[in-house]
Amino acid sequence: MKDNWDKVFPLSGEVNHKKVCFKNHFGITLSADMYSPKKAAGKLPAIAVSGPFGAVKEQSSGLYAQEMARRGFLTIAFDPSFTGESGGEPRYMNSPDINVEDFQAAVDFLSNLDEVNPDKISIIGICGWGGMAIQTACIDTRIKATVAVTMYDMSRVTGNGYFDGEDSEEARYQKRVALNEQRTKDFKNGNYALGGGVVDDPTGMPDFVKQYYDYYKTKRGYHPRSLNSNGGWNVTASTSLLNTRLFTYAGEIRNAVMVVHGEKAHSRYFGEDAFKLLRGENKELLIVPGATHCDLYDGGEKGDKIPFDEIEKFIEKNI
Repeated sequence: MKDNWDKVFPLSGEVNHKKVCFKNHFGITLSADMYSPKKAAGKLPAIAVSGPFGAVKEQSSGLYAQEMARRGFLTIAFDPSFTGESGGEPRYMNSPDINVEDFQAAVDFLSNLDEVNPDKISIIGICGWGGMAIQTACIDTRIKATVAVTMYDMSRVTGNGYFDGEDSEEARYQKRVALNEQRTKDFKNGNYALGGGVVDDPTGMPDFVKQYYDYYKTKRGYHPRSLNSNGGWNVTASTSLLNTRLFTYAGEIRNAVMVVHGEKAHSRYFGEDAFKLLRGENKELLIVPGATHCDLYDGGEKGDKIPFDEIEKFIEKNI
């Protein structure tokens, strides 16, 4: 197993690891890494993990899944449809509907494993998949606890730009024009143009872009299948996000939700605003002192920024 290990983090000696796959309701086969504690006994609580948006399971989501398996959960980190080792054509597309279905399909899979207690299933979403995790919790009552870490609201940033700097009808209209012109070009060319991943040279760019570079473009987090590390999404992949808004029913989520964000994260406003929509005493907002957005991908420079103890306690309390 170690000879085939292709993650950006080391394999723990405390867990078992194997590859699994399952289909979603759109017929797309999803590929996942399953982690389970070596000293497990009886039916285990389970967690499905995905994210960040444009990453693969060999990066941050796998790290989270392995660590939670060390703590007694059976976990899977999966590649979303159209990305990584999962199926779906054309490649490098996304859709909020299909992304939610991917999480639900992961719950389907976990619910039917002999070694899992189907009444104790949770999900963890990272970055853009933190938003998708909350959106999934709006529809899937089987999920007892949802944890959204360093989350993006992908529909908001697509429609409004960063920090809502493009929140106008005219700005959105120009985006629609550009997207539809690209569709015409793609059809003519017989392929889909890529939008580009994280920049190769962040000189002069905002700090958060430099932080993305430090994770996705260096040995810290680079992976050959990661969209963010390489050519990025298709230019037209954001079409559905530009025509959709997440969290319409977030206030109706009855099961537990935890939103985790870094104090210094540029994306902190996404998490705080999403949290304001939630209702009930089983909701929690945790701001990690000194942490940036990408610190919550892998723990940052010292590896200590991800609040795994607090995440574990929250899930255990609510399943």
